[in-house]
Amino acid sequence: MTPHRRWITLTAALAAGSLLTLAPQFSAAASADQDARAAVRAPAGSPVAVNGQLKLCDTTLCSAQGKAVQLRGMSSHGTQWYEQCLTDGSLDALAKDWGADVLRVSTYVQEDGYETDPAKFTKIAQRVVDQAIERGMYAIIDWHMLSPGDPNANTSLAKKFFTDMARKYADQPNVFYEIANEPSGVEWSEIKSYAEEIIPVIRRYDPDGIALVGTRAWSSLGVSEGADEREVVDNPVDAENVMYTFHFYAADHDDEYLQTLSRAADEIPMFVTEFGTQEASGDGGNDFAMSQKYIDLMKRKNISWTNWNYSDDDRSGAVFKPGTCDGDEWSGTGVLKPAGAWVRERVKG
Repeated sequence: MTPHRRWITLTAALAAGSLLTLAPQFSAAASADQDARAAVRAPAGSPVAVNGQLKLCDTTLCSAQGKAVQLRGMSSHGTQWYEQCLTDGSLDALAKDWGADVLRVSTYVQEDGYETDPAKFTKIAQRVVDQAIERGMYAIIDWHMLSPGDPNANTSLAKKFFTDMARKYADQPNVFYEIANEPSGVEWSEIKSYAEEIIPVIRRYDPDGIALVGTRAWSSLGVSEGADEREVVDNPVDAENVMYTFHFYAADHDDEYLQTLSRAADEIPMFVTEFGTQEASGDGGNDFAMSQKYIDLMKRKNISWTNWNYSDDDRSGAVFKPGTCDGDEWSGTGVLKPAGAWVRERVKG
């Protein structure tokens, strides 16, 4: 997007009189904005260098060349608690040791998150997205609204956040915009209305970045509140470059959820931006057998995914053993919990 030009009048005092001239100049703010949005070249051989700006081919995510793509990676935990787990060392491990294509950067809205200090949490999110970009990974900018479950409760904050993010990354092919993490207790029509209000804010700056829209009932396509995928399939968001999100936790979400995701992926573009091998709390025992059913389905249908979560939280769903984020060892399986080691192998493919 071309920065605004400010036409200013310069008066030059000359010995024989005065000459009035008009000269186009960029304002300092516009120039700085342009510099901030300069695209960073992806390292050779990295996912972004290979695939470029992703796009939708009907219901499938595709590379710039039109080849079907499945991204596999990790989601951060909330940066208000676990920013220390997102270091150059940990993200080198994610990109190189794990071979991840994508990092989801989760900015909580409530729970001592964005609403308490928008400037601080925007800066953190941009720092981590920049780190993903430097490593040639894709980055999901996750607006992690959770409670209240109605995304419309935070519309003004969301507009501010996505304006700041889309302006910065408008020329960068790496980013996705996840505009509502897990809507709950609200009808699909209200989620759809919210999406149709927020997406134009992003499109003002970034017409190519794909928007990820959370579905009803904690992004279960409505299953957790007695519905199914038809409400989205029959009444999609009125916008281009849109995918829909699905979240599952294998110990709680069995074949009904699996089959819902399978049917939906045949009709609308789906992205699993969060899943765990344990219970929906992110804790408890791992159900690797059910998890593998999901992994196999997502591979068959080119459904991209990120696992929850890349931190050392004491719950079983955090991949690192407690205390890992206070050190500098990140690679290999010695620092990982059982779920972490299992997911790492699936990320590596």
